[in-house]
Amino acid sequence: MSDESSSADVIVIGAGLAGLVATSALLEQGRSVLLLEASDRPGGRIRSLYDTETGSVLGDLGPTWVWPAYQPLVEQWLQRLGIETFAQFETGNAALDYGPAAQVQFQPLPGQHGIARIAGGPVALIDTLVAKLPEAVMRTGHAVSAVRVDENGVQVEASGNAFSAERVIVATPMRVAESTINWSPTLADVLARAMRDTPTWMSVHAKALIVYPTPFWREAGLSGRIASRAGPLAEAHDVSGEDGNPAALFGFVGWPHDMRAADRDGLEREIIVQLVRCFGESAARPTHLHVEDWAANRFICTPGDLAQPMNHPDVGPDILRQSHANGRIVFAAAETSDVSPGLIEGALAAGMQAANQLR
Repeated sequence: MSDESSSADVIVIGAGLAGLVATSALLEQGRSVLLLEASDRPGGRIRSLYDTETGSVLGDLGPTWVWPAYQPLVEQWLQRLGIETFAQFETGNAALDYGPAAQVQFQPLPGQHGIARIAGGPVALIDTLVAKLPEAVMRTGHAVSAVRVDENGVQVEASGNAFSAERVIVATPMRVAESTINWSPTLADVLARAMRDTPTWMSVHAKALIVYPTPFWREAGLSGRIASRAGPLAEAHDVSGEDGNPAALFGFVGWPHDMRAADRDGLEREIIVQLVRCFGESAARPTHLHVEDWAANRFICTPGDLAQPMNHPDVGPDILRQSHANGRIVFAAAETSDVSPGLIEGALAAGMQAANQLR
């Protein structure tokens, strides 16, 4: 173990949205905080594709939408951070794709009332929160391997470094926390079981982002939406900027993870074939095509996630929202929330609740 050793009032494990919100709230309470992130960047499942030349955001690779009219916490945090939203583009006909042997049909599809996009993408939430952190609070590249609790507090091991605190907030997916961290003393069976039973939203999904010079589908009177029985994109949507620039589509990949992993190049080719089938030859020439396979991310997806069908997490048991080890351990993953579990609003709620438990 290295000689790097640090202490704080609270250690937060995971710099996704929930972990950043918890850290922000704790700092406002006057607590000292260490925020440990396993990967080389903050954000967790909130991630964007960037233009390598300009550094501008081309599109979202994780969550895309919020519903401010129905999600008061989202509205509260957007206002607090000074971040704007705009309506999801849904004007025009959608493409109903039945496969190469069938004619694509075009007709309107009902939209979702109140659905909105965040200006600059959800990563704007992450960037704004990170910018407010004092220096040295967040440490990336620190994958936590052990948490030990005793009468003196909490000791955390992360990537060869030792840290100590009075309490710890665990803001990583529950299955990742249960399976990759050595807990001492061991977690109670009922808690460990609840963690294993909590699916990580989006963990087995792959999301394709396809960027074009212009939103040509709009000019043809199309919304950019696809509903498909053939794939490889099961559905697609317009995720262009508010003024149509950058012009982009995203789609949820219907191929299972093992099929995606076995033929990544073939997947990208078939995506273009499908887009050409639905939107014409202009779709054949994207400037960027990126597939973010969350199932390949060991900090997000576990074998337990891959072994089960893709389902949105229900509100989990109360034990996930209680403190443990005499108040020294609190959980704050988005899926632990009793409000919109797994969604952006769930992450905001979980981070706030965890910080409030430590008052």
